[in-house]
Amino acid sequence: MQLAIATGVTVLATGLFLAPLSDHLDDQAMRRALAIAQTTAAEPRMADALQHTRPTPGGPVQTEAERIRRATGAEYVVIMDRRGVRWSHTSPGEIGKHVSTDPTEALEGREVMEIDEGTLGRSARGKVPLRAGDGRIVGAVSVGISYESVRARLVAAVPEMLAYAGGALAVGALAAYVVSRRLQRRTHDLAFSDISALLAEREAMLHGIREGVVALDGHGRIRLINDEAQRLLDLRPEDTGQPLEAVLAPGRTTDVLSGRVTGADLLTVSGGRVLVANRMPTDDGGAVVTLRDRTELERLGRELDGTRGLIDALRAQDHEHANRMHTLLGLLELELHDEAMEFITEAIGVHRATAEQVTERVHDPLLASLLVGKATVATERGVSLTVAGDSLLPNRLVDPPGLVTIVGNLIDNALDAAVGSPEPRVEVELCTDDRTVLLRVSDTGPGYPPTGATWSSPRAGRPRSRPRTASAA
Repeated sequence: MQLAIATGVTVLATGLFLAPLSDHLDDQAMRRALAIAQTTAAEPRMADALQHTRPTPGGPVQTEAERIRRATGAEYVVIMDRRGVRWSHTSPGEIGKHVSTDPTEALEGREVMEIDEGTLGRSARGKVPLRAGDGRIVGAVSVGISYESVRARLVAAVPEMLAYAGGALAVGALAAYVVSRRLQRRTHDLAFSDISALLAEREAMLHGIREGVVALDGHGRIRLINDEAQRLLDLRPEDTGQPLEAVLAPGRTTDVLSGRVTGADLLTVSGGRVLVANRMPTDDGGAVVTLRDRTELERLGRELDGTRGLIDALRAQDHEHANRMHTLLGLLELELHDEAMEFITEAIGVHRATAEQVTERVHDPLLASLLVGKATVATERGVSLTVAGDSLLPNRLVDPPGLVTIVGNLIDNALDAAVGSPEPRVEVELCTDDRTVLLRVSDTGPGYPPTGATWSSPRAGRPRSRPRTASAA
């Protein structure tokens, strides 16, 4: 295709150049004929001979005209009187006859340039008046340049033009070949139809998958953004081509997408959605970022953690209840009725005291149930779980399930740390300032080492340097 275009342009340019060249050569021939005619008419002897001699083949007018014709290479030099009778001609037999073309304009004093047909064929002509010494017009001079010579000059110029055109065409063909090979390498030898099909498939895939895709160029501008990425980042199709910092607020999400924060499966939050981002650089200095929505998964994880906590609490209560039933059965089989009654009273009293202590300070039913269940789990593991005396939490929580998850996780961590320590104990403090819930969980575990935040297992036997406290607001 490129070679065909280059050939067509070369042929067109050559034709456009040859067309005015023909007109230019015609104009040159007519001007040359006119100049020869003017030079001939300027000879003083020519007007005198025309007035005082007769038109004969050997006369002075014929002799001088032939000399000028041979010297200039003109096809003919014709001298005529005011009647239009020839006094000179290339063919002596034409002398004394009237000219074949109209000499009126030249005899009236005007100079004429034209391409015309005469007795010698088609020629480029120049006609001028012939004046005597006193300025009177006594005749005219007509000079012709053979049109065949003009055509010969044009034909002679064609090979040179074709050589230049061929050279230009060769350069164009070489450039077309280089561009074609480079294009094939860049497109991996794919045909245009294949590229079109790949583009259609890419568009369908990008806008059909349930993962966000954002492509950035080397200057940090958005090159491409699919429908899912627009939903996750609250962007619009018009944001394509804009710098990333111009369409996203400063924060972790922007830092992750721009590459200022690196790593795999990076967590970030955008518009209340938990996203997992992965960034892959491209050869041109840009990058492609994929985004996965983990919001629903995180919510299900929190609910699962809460459910697991309740299951653990129920399991502990079931285990504790079975132990008490076995103990009670043993006392009854030994007929120790007084001891059995005392055991039942004590067990009910401890459980009721724990439940009353929690419900007095924590009015939210979900959180109170969790603390009662965790107290049972703590008792099973040999840890004392208490609620701080200054704790007070009203039943006006915005997100009770979320708080249940946080409290459950912190208490589980505290129980793991406190087990095995002297007088294992976990204390939970909950309070509010009408806008924020303040949560603090303390345990008697080994705590963090003074030199860093590396976790020390309570079973490692290290002495506890300070109480271990986790808090959240």
